[in-house]
Amino acid sequence: MSDITKNNFDFLRVLLAFIVFLGHLGTLSNSEELRFLKHSPIEIAVFGFFVISGFLIARSYERSSSLRSYLSKRIRRIVPAYLLVVFLCAVLLSLVSTYSIKDYFSNPEVYKYLFWNSLFLNFKAPWLPGVFGNQAVNGALWTLKIEMSYYFCLPLLFLLFGKSNKYRNISLIIVYFLSLVYLNYFESIHKISVAKQLPGTLSYFIPGMLIYFNFDLFIKNKNTLFIIAILTVWFDLIFNIILFSPAMIGIIVLYIAYSFTFLNNFGKYGDFTYGIYIFHFPIIRVFTTLGLFRDYNPYLMAFICMILVVSVGICSWHFYEKKFL
Repeated sequence: MSDITKNNFDFLRVLLAFIVFLGHLGTLSNSEELRFLKHSPIEIAVFGFFVISGFLIARSYERSSSLRSYLSKRIRRIVPAYLLVVFLCAVLLSLVSTYSIKDYFSNPEVYKYLFWNSLFLNFKAPWLPGVFGNQAVNGALWTLKIEMSYYFCLPLLFLLFGKSNKYRNISLIIVYFLSLVYLNYFESIHKISVAKQLPGTLSYFIPGMLIYFNFDLFIKNKNTLFIIAILTVWFDLIFNIILFSPAMIGIIVLYIAYSFTFLNNFGKYGDFTYGIYIFHFPIIRVFTTLGLFRDYNPYLMAFICMILVVSVGICSWHFYEKKFL
């Protein structure tokens, strides 16, 4: 039996987080010099996170002693740091608001932001008064709503096919294609934000689950599957439909996770990915609001911004997130 614990997930998640960071840096910096970073494949990186979650969370649930234990572990991993970034943004961004401190904290939009974002419903109150030109404070947080929804959905999927049901693979494949029906329908009528909710994005979690449940078979054939995935992932792009790409992205991501063994110990100093992901968006926007990319060398400012984001991610892990685990 293959060793499921020897993997590159820590490296892979940091890589995906940096892809998202660079893409947002190109978009949010308003710098001509950094515009090329817009081509960073943010969407694929987010889908990669979903694949990894499908794999790891299925494993977590299957190995948990109870539903309560499973939910407790998942909530403690996601919620404390999430609430921290929501609270810090609401408080600290008052310093870059066009409103006075008094007017800012007396504005009901601040408390509306805190309320709805604390419930993971970011779209109900995405901005703060006078902050970033009343644009979204933290556009990266929308995926956390999907992630949390998946955590609660997964036990229902297990109820559907049981923890050791011989029809498990067939059940998951059926759910995969039902998810794609939802996703393609809403994309066809140009409701992209609806398409990217859980019924649609479930098609990216499920390949991770399928590979987990068939792990030894995957490892045995991973090279062949990787070649097939590389050749097939373009099909959807050519025919403008989403059919094979979620499964193929799943194969590619997990192939990387279980190859390149020299990266196996990448996370020995901590898991900084979550902190990097949830804090990078408002940090970039602060740099832009202060005119740092405009008034100084944008490449130098991009580097300083990156160092700050990584430092915040490290501090978030060591001084906050780790205490809840």
